[in-house]
Amino acid sequence: MALFKRDPWILDIYRTYSGKNHLYIRGRALEDQPLKHYEQQTFYQTLRNTWRTFKTDEIRNASVGLTLPNGTQFETKADHEGYFLFDIKVDTDLDELSDDEGYLSLDVKFDEDNAAFAKAKKQKRLTKNSFKGETLIPPYSSVYGVISDIDDTIMHTGVTSFLKLRVAFNTFFKNYDRRLPLKGAASLYQLLHRGPSGNDQNPMFYLSNSPWNLYKYLEKFLDFHGFPKGPILLRDFPTPWDRTPKLKRPHKVHELLNIIKHYPDMNFILIGDSGEHDVDYYKDVAQQYPERIMAIYLRSVNHDKKMARVKSIADSFTICPMLLVQESKEAVIHAREKGWII
Repeated sequence: MALFKRDPWILDIYRTYSGKNHLYIRGRALEDQPLKHYEQQTFYQTLRNTWRTFKTDEIRNASVGLTLPNGTQFETKADHEGYFLFDIKVDTDLDELSDDEGYLSLDVKFDEDNAAFAKAKKQKRLTKNSFKGETLIPPYSSVYGVISDIDDTIMHTGVTSFLKLRVAFNTFFKNYDRRLPLKGAASLYQLLHRGPSGNDQNPMFYLSNSPWNLYKYLEKFLDFHGFPKGPILLRDFPTPWDRTPKLKRPHKVHELLNIIKHYPDMNFILIGDSGEHDVDYYKDVAQQYPERIMAIYLRSVNHDKKMARVKSIADSFTICPMLLVQESKEAVIHAREKGWII
């Protein structure tokens, strides 16, 4: 018997977005550190989860296979941090394999012919080799898409606080059920998701500069507070010794443009806040795609200098409506006047 039990291998599959003939699936190969997120959990349980969230042991260069519901298979390889990506054009019509909400079920496995897999199996580090995931393929009923920031846009985070100390406190010491959404945000997003008919199932995309380590935490927060289900797009957490090739553009801009290019026939509403760089990102995207950005909603933050700058940009912006809103109800009124929601 081994003196110390070794953590089993797992594959985390993040909910992403795909197209009718394009798979875009992200995930990570890890040694499992079980996270037990409970409502009203103790302070100790929250600290334990936080420690496990960031103390990850990746499985480097793992060979990974993906199987669609029709049996079609694809393979890829994880990088030195365990992250893997399927970014593939396919002949299969993925719409036909999706459920009524537009979600395509996936089965992801470690390559059983790989020598590393055989070694892990011998060490009893694989209790199973079938990990479920899903990706969104917007249904035909969709009228438009919504791309939203998370921090201080739908969740009180404190990105404008001194040295971002409030961000650190909220992240490390507060459970998801004790984090506060902005007033009326969930109701606004549900209205946008349902669209002008009340049943349009418009796709919702959530962007954040948070690391992928917080994916399950943010997923729990969105679900607990009644936000529509949608892809959650985070980023690799950089370290001084990180050898991963850096993106040519900031993470949010990269994902924002990737979504827009992914769905060339879809228009979008963009939602962010006035505290960081959302106004610059969204303004630039609207200038590149002036016919496809319906409106930009920016939540006001408690920072006079930042607000003055954003207001100056919004007042002179003419490509599409750019509204600074104190509360969600202001965006609801505007969207209803435009006929985008009921």
